[in-house]
Amino acid sequence: MEITKHFFFNLSLLIVILFIVLVWAEKSSKFRFSKGCSFIWLLFMIWICFQFSYQPSPHYFFDLRLIPVIIGGLYAGIGPALAGSVILMRSFYGVEPGFYSNILLYLPLGIILWRLYPWFWKQVPRKRIRLSIIITLILSVLTVVVMELSVPPQNRFDAWFAYLVIPPLGVFMISYVFEFAKRNLDIRENLVRAEKLEAVEQMGAAISHEIRNPLTAAIGFVQLLQEQRLPPRKRVEYLGIVKAELESAEQVIQNYLTFSKPSLDKIEEINVKKELMQVMNILKPTANQNSVEINAHFALLGSIKGDRQKFHQCFLNVIKNSIEAMPRGGQLYIETHYSSSQITIEIKDTGVGMTSDQLQRLGEPYYSTKGSKGTGLGMMVVFSIVRAMDGSVRVKSEVGKGTVFRFTFPNFKSKIHNG
Repeated sequence: MEITKHFFFNLSLLIVILFIVLVWAEKSSKFRFSKGCSFIWLLFMIWICFQFSYQPSPHYFFDLRLIPVIIGGLYAGIGPALAGSVILMRSFYGVEPGFYSNILLYLPLGIILWRLYPWFWKQVPRKRIRLSIIITLILSVLTVVVMELSVPPQNRFDAWFAYLVIPPLGVFMISYVFEFAKRNLDIRENLVRAEKLEAVEQMGAAISHEIRNPLTAAIGFVQLLQEQRLPPRKRVEYLGIVKAELESAEQVIQNYLTFSKPSLDKIEEINVKKELMQVMNILKPTANQNSVEINAHFALLGSIKGDRQKFHQCFLNVIKNSIEAMPRGGQLYIETHYSSSQITIEIKDTGVGMTSDQLQRLGEPYYSTKGSKGTGLGMMVVFSIVRAMDGSVRVKSEVGKGTVFRFTFPNFKSKIHNG
């Protein structure tokens, strides 16, 4: 069973190469190779087959070069190029009867595979696999017939078994792996596409809902303003309400724009301690109203690079949420930590906390832990601003114990040094 042993060894090498190709494709996130890339890998497989051929005589080489040619011709449409490469590679070993039989087999095969390629891809996966096996089996029979006429093998069972079983088996295994990988890739792409469509639908619904409310109110007051007998005092009051509602709608749009494409209007050095103190002063009345005591501990040093207004917007949202998470009062801790490379800002409350599901969905544009009272826009904007300022956010929370937000930003001095 000498030929069978060589063929099984050939097949094992092809499977190893296929495994390497699939791992490489997975790492590079590109399973759909170009024809050039496919040609290189398949040419390498053909070369491996030649290196480990079985030679019953000096003029004949028996191996599995048929497998990469069929796979490349049917699945990549490069049959003529691979068939030509096989003929050229075979010529390096001498121009004798074996070379001419190689031409008689692979020259028409390359043309046939090239013509079959468009029709082949119109078939369903199972039929493609069956067609690959049938074509391989036909060519294996032709190869055995040529072998019987030119170099009759000493062990006919060995030769017939090797050619009629191993090449179809190899084509089946490789084509099945290709179809399986292709199906997984299609499923992944469809899933990503569906998630994107769902996100767009939910985003559109959220925008529509949040803008419709202030616009409906504004339209109602505009209709009232059209009354001729409306007192001047009421007219001024209604105009103020209309202005406030339109500004509310504008703020919703601005929040979504900040989320989709956060831009820093003015890049400057931000003194973290100074700016957080300003945010605390703005929110002190809200904290007092909710019986929340603010405890601050700031590092003496600490500056970051970013947009001061966006920084205020970010931490106003976070600290306000922390205060609102303690409706019955509590403690709010705001701390900063300085190191040579980064600034850490920690905001901890003793509020109601969040479940693991709420924590996972935090920052989604259509999700809020406040129920119908919130839109999720605030935290959505927070995450976007932090990303735009090259920072990161980590959130820990436990129901009934509170939540901790930990923000990390590159130190301003460190950024200058690295630049």
